[in-house]
Amino acid sequence: MKAARIFQLTALLLVVVSVFQVCYWLFDQREQALAKVSQQQRLYQQQLMAADTMLGAGVPAAQVQSLLPDVTVSGGKATLSTQVVRTLSAEQQRRINQYLWEGGFFLLALCACILVIWRALRAEAQVLKEQDNFLALVSHQFKTPLASLQLSLETMSLRSLSPEQSRTLIERMLADLTRMETMVSQILDSVRLSRGRVDLKREPVLLGSVVTRVVAHFQERAQKDHISIETQIAEGLQVLADPLAVDVVVRNLLENALAAVAPVGGGKVVLSSRRAGSEVELTVRDTGIGFRPADETRLFEKFSRLHPGAGSSYYGTGLGLYIVKRLMQLLGGRVTARSEGLGRGAEFVLIWPLAAGLS
Repeated sequence: MKAARIFQLTALLLVVVSVFQVCYWLFDQREQALAKVSQQQRLYQQQLMAADTMLGAGVPAAQVQSLLPDVTVSGGKATLSTQVVRTLSAEQQRRINQYLWEGGFFLLALCACILVIWRALRAEAQVLKEQDNFLALVSHQFKTPLASLQLSLETMSLRSLSPEQSRTLIERMLADLTRMETMVSQILDSVRLSRGRVDLKREPVLLGSVVTRVVAHFQERAQKDHISIETQIAEGLQVLADPLAVDVVVRNLLENALAAVAPVGGGKVVLSSRRAGSEVELTVRDTGIGFRPADETRLFEKFSRLHPGAGSSYYGTGLGLYIVKRLMQLLGGRVTARSEGLGRGAEFVLIWPLAAGLS
């Protein structure tokens, strides 16, 4: 990474130097064009001096003009012809315009190179920052359940516990393991999605059954956090998608909604569906902490987690919504997010093509 950055900085420096070189070349060529026209003007000035000398010696004006066709004699005084003056002016302007067009093209190309390299440097810096944040986040998120597992195991090994106490500790350990498994799965899924190593099917999927299964999985957690989950899914509504991918995106959005509602002490999550022409929409609304409207585009970025109080969950890798967006893109669907601001909840909408036979 350091070698690539050094190469980019070196290339940027060379291009900037080239810009100054082209600017100097333009200035130099303009000066040369002016000097050449000035030289031609001096040559014509010599003709004028010769014409004045001949007129002073009594040579007829007609003879002077025949000998010096570029000179016009009027009132006994020699001047350059209008045609010559126009030709000199046009030649000067033509040369200057030629150099301006050529130099302008090179400057435009060099500026485009500077812009590309600069954007690459900024993107790389952003990636490095996100990776550092991601590593710090993952380290913390793994450390927490591991510490909980260690504490539970030490408690079971050092004390004689009742069956009820043992069951409580076992449930806690299973929850910690599930949490770590979810994080690992998200990391692996994001890598496969980034590299396109995912084989997705396209077949009719009954949306209601997927939502029912996912809601049942999170029902216990929702009750502990005083969150009610409501479903309003039309019967028989089928989407054209991969069954596993539909399960993953719905699961991630519901988990994201629960994580947004839990910090406010409880609330409600509503999953509703509707048919919109040749598409099916699944909306997930929550009464959680919401997010700033300006942060809407950042929600689905890889490794992106908003600051606390701006829609951030209390744990996570920052990959869940990225996985949702990527899977929806690969399935020919899309996902949108909307919030009226902090503390006003959020709404996520999944949109799939309608399964054939229901149009």
